[in-house]
Amino acid sequence: MVHRMPAERTRQHTTPVAAARRRRLRADRARQLADLLRHQVLGGRFPEGVLPHEEVIGADYGVSRNTVRQALDLLRAEQLVARQPGVGTVVVGQKYPHALDRLMGLAETLHSHGRVTNEVRTISPVAAPAPVADRLRLPPRSEVLYVERLRRLDGLPLSLDLTYLPMDIGLPLLDADLENNDVFRLIEESAGQPLGTAEITLEAVNADAHSAAVLEAPRGTAVLMLERLTHLADGSPVDLEFIRFRGDRLTMRGLLHRTL
Repeated sequence: MVHRMPAERTRQHTTPVAAARRRRLRADRARQLADLLRHQVLGGRFPEGVLPHEEVIGADYGVSRNTVRQALDLLRAEQLVARQPGVGTVVVGQKYPHALDRLMGLAETLHSHGRVTNEVRTISPVAAPAPVADRLRLPPRSEVLYVERLRRLDGLPLSLDLTYLPMDIGLPLLDADLENNDVFRLIEESAGQPLGTAEITLEAVNADAHSAAVLEAPRGTAVLMLERLTHLADGSPVDLEFIRFRGDRLTMRGLLHRTL
């Protein structure tokens, strides 16, 4: 199947302004092509993980070979593909899908991709900071259970989770197997009812020195920050989380419905 992009301009210009504009347009088109190829790379669309030759990609999308090379350079910078002598451009990176339209724990979400384990770095009762008490509808300075976990997929650092729980829910977790269980399941057991809804905010932030070291990522690299306030089925807020995901290892997906 041929995926044509709008035809590239081939007319030659001699003025510096025209040359700069031509370079800018080529860079724009390289980003456009990289976006299309990235979707195919992450979707496993290339047989045996080998991309077509540059000339084939150029013909399929109606772009020049220079544009193809720039697009592949962008994907190499993301560590999704690499040049392999005698083979060509091959897929070397993988991102794991995390659903945004279902309330599930990380192990539940990624069960088909490997085993999620948790390194519990901190678990302790603390006085709730004012914003935490407010979000959890607790009196000021109430005691909450604070849990910090490094989460791995088959040993690969994936996320750093900071969690605040009301003590009536969190107390049983002090003796629970947090290394091999999602907190969601343990909360439901402790509360005696299922989870209901969650409010989420997703944004990109620069990793601080601590987060970068724990996630084994370069300092200052962008990470996906997910803030999630989860409620029980009866509407009670029960779990406030600040989760830093390695953006190079995870992709957020969801099915959204338009309502007016």
